[in-house]
Amino acid sequence: MSNTLVVKYGGHAMSDDSGLFAQALAQALAKNLRVAVVHGGAPQVNAELTARGITPHFIGGFRYTDLATLEVVTEVLENRVGPAVTAALIAHSIPAVSLSGRRIVKAEKLTRLVDGTSVDLGYVGRITAVDVDQIQSLLDQGKVPVISPVASNADETGALNANGDLVAAAIAGALDAVALIVMTDVPGIYRNWPDRGSLISSITRDELFAIKDSFEEGMAPKVAACLEAIDNGARAVRIIDGKDPLAFAMALENSGGTLVSA
Repeated sequence: MSNTLVVKYGGHAMSDDSGLFAQALAQALAKNLRVAVVHGGAPQVNAELTARGITPHFIGGFRYTDLATLEVVTEVLENRVGPAVTAALIAHSIPAVSLSGRRIVKAEKLTRLVDGTSVDLGYVGRITAVDVDQIQSLLDQGKVPVISPVASNADETGALNANGDLVAAAIAGALDAVALIVMTDVPGIYRNWPDRGSLISSITRDELFAIKDSFEEGMAPKVAACLEAIDNGARAVRIIDGKDPLAFAMALENSGGTLVSA
């Protein structure tokens, strides 16, 4: 049975400079879990786009990506955010290694939203394959791979922007992960957002699939990621509030946020 945990490190959690994330990872490693991290970087990408006079644009929770935006996405995620997250973990004695998603994730252009609506998102990828050999090699060495959500593409660009939640889901499935933990900006999945009383504490994959088309904007890809991770082999997904310093530790104890089970 796999003892690998995949963590999507995104949202406001990434603005934490107090070492809480590193402490949480240290707890996971102390439990003899092998950990792979997929980082986000939307705020950093948005800031760079704005600095270049490009207005960020989202459709159904996905970033519309023209060539100029793709250039910013790859530069910021691969050359800035990934190395910065890795350096921060190393500073807290976590043996992290930065790894571009382009080396392990293959994709083709995404042409439909989560609800099936046909759409032109530009250079946004739908993941078609994950080569886990490099990840497994690092995990076998006791390392923590820190993976940027950019995919390789056989077409003219050589790269596609990929939703970080879906990259993490694909990797979790390919690794037969014991769980995927998604650190985000909200405490979990809400049945009727923004009704704070509608937080779902636990739901099965089939129950979530039945209501997946009711979710909008950024929550839609997260719901899709939960479904894809489980469908591809992960045994559970837990979505937690990355702003809550206790949420990760609670997740390691199988509590908090929203648990999606197979």
